[in-house]
Amino acid sequence: MFRSKKIQTPLGEMLAIKSEKGLCMLEFFDGKSTEKQLKEIENLGEILEKDDEILNRLETELNNYFKGNLKEFTIPLDLIGTDFQKKVWNELIKIPFGETRSYKDQSIAVGDLLAIRAVANANGKNKIAIVVPCHRVIGSDGSLTGYAGGKKRKQFLLELESKQLNLF
Repeated sequence: MFRSKKIQTPLGEMLAIKSEKGLCMLEFFDGKSTEKQLKEIENLGEILEKDDEILNRLETELNNYFKGNLKEFTIPLDLIGTDFQKKVWNELIKIPFGETRSYKDQSIAVGDLLAIRAVANANGKNKIAIVVPCHRVIGSDGSLTGYAGGKKRKQFLLELESKQLNLF
């Protein structure tokens, strides 16, 4: 069984879903892959919109993140995907607040320089926006490429983190 909560953010309303293990989805309602990702989770079990301590804590942490008072999330995660996707997503979590990596850097971090496209594809399937920070991955030329929430949101998140970095 899964629990869900709608969370308001400065970038729009998000849907958070958690399993018994932890947060397994956090996506913008209007994101281009949200519906598909929601169906993947619905296939695993019933989703109930009920009050939940972890989802309430996530809402508090997101509010603090957007106010510039939080660099690291403490919410337990339940990464639902293939072994390769989980490996890629775990590398995303290691990218420090306020920093970026290229897809090439990330493919090297997962141990395969030639896996740039596979890494980019796995990033695109990340179901936990912001907390698993795929927005921190950019093109080798510094361009803002591929973000399911849209390039404007990606730019906002990167600017928010770069401005806040100086405060910590």
